Amino acid sequence: MFVSVPRSIALLASIACLPAVADEQHYNQISLRAEASSEVAQDRMHVTLFTESQHEDPAQLAAQTTRTMNKALQRARQAKEVEVSQGSRSSYPVYEEKGQQITAWRERAELRLESGDFAALSKLTGELMQDLKMGSMYFSVSDSIRQQNEDALLKDAVTAFRARAQLATEALGGNDYKIVSLNLLTSAGNFQPEMMRSVSMKSMDAMPTPDVEAGTRQISINADGVIEVQMP
Repeated sequence: MFVSVPRSIALLASIACLPAVADEQHYNQISLRAEASSEVAQDRMHVTLFTESQHEDPAQLAAQTTRTMNKALQRARQAKEVEVSQGSRSSYPVYEEKGQQITAWRERAELRLESGDFAALSKLTGELMQDLKMGSMYFSVSDSIRQQNEDALLKDAVTAFRARAQLATEALGGNDYKIVSLNLLTSAGNFQPEMMRSVSMKSMDAMPTPDVEAGTRQISINADGVIEVQMP
């Protein structure tokens, strides 16, 4: 005898079966992490120079700052080995002791220099410090060198991850594993710019251009993933 089932009841029965699929458990999954790294010579030098002065007339102050920066830019652009760009420029009022009346204006402008030729940039920096002051100096790894090292490390990181996966499988008594997910993350470490004292080169005329040592930076690739151990 054929019994008709209302369509609404059949639909509810179908939906009721879905949680069983969604709640399916995954056993023997392990999260692992491996790393491959290398020390890379920093091949880029960065210098920030600045001028800062004060005047009662903001228009005269701005003109004075512009003349100083234009002179520095004209000299810096003659050094073909050095990349030159203007940094931030700002001015702000200077108040008297009670903080109610403006007594003057102060303005600061930056000049940023970058090069892979350390000798040329050091020489240029010494010349520009006749009129400017040192803000900061630091070193970095160029994009091309970083990419070359990351490409070489990628295979090492995956190999290290597989080695750890095999060790974990054996420790659990499994006979094989499969990779469920794998993320490769790059890291070049953090740097802190070397802050220099704001002294004019005029007081250092007798000193030669200093030698610079760029040092190295660690570049690494982390392999983070999940494996599923296949048990006998």
